Amino acid sequence: MLDVLIIGAGVSGVSCALVLGSAKNKPFAGDKKIGIIAHQKASSLQNALFNNAYGIAAGKLGSELLEESKEHLSKSYPHVLQIEGEKVLSISGEAGDFTISTNKSNYQAKIIVVAVGAGNPFTFEGLEQYIEPHQKIPAFKNRIQLKNNDHLVTEGIYVAGVLAGHRSQLSIAAGSGAAVATDILTLWNDGNHTMVHDAVEK
Repeated sequence: MLDVLIIGAGVSGVSCALVLGSAKNKPFAGDKKIGIIAHQKASSLQNALFNNAYGIAAGKLGSELLEESKEHLSKSYPHVLQIEGEKVLSISGEAGDFTISTNKSNYQAKIIVVAVGAGNPFTFEGLEQYIEPHQKIPAFKNRIQLKNNDHLVTEGIYVAGVLAGHRSQLSIAAGSGAAVATDILTLWNDGNHTMVHDAVEK
């Protein structure tokens, strides 16, 4: 049983995983099991070139960033389980006891973070009742979002990135994933608002 499973390893998914992973030394997070379905083939970053993203050198290819971000996660927070080569087919269950079925296996998780793209049709079953047209992308592009209140779709299910209704900018997607992570950390910390920062030792 995973405490949280992130579906999607694009900008928002890996950002969420990095923040959750960085809380490993906090007493409320040290024993939490975190996983990420590291499927990236359909990510819009595959064809992206970045010149206007904070902290990223101009000319950076999105395809490079995808691989580097997973390596960053692996090296900095190896306790976060990266599930490679699997694609989610369906979600079922309820908060505290979800079943996530992929093309190869089944996983149990208490919390799910959906961080896949906003393409239409949606890529897996179980969330159809939450799908609606994207509110911040032109209608002719035929993009969708999941109905949510500040990233919370329903108890135990969060959405991050463009699928949460945000515009398609790397910095926005990264912030969305980090925001979801801090909400989950706050939940684990008995409702006490929680962020994780590192600092240079003096």
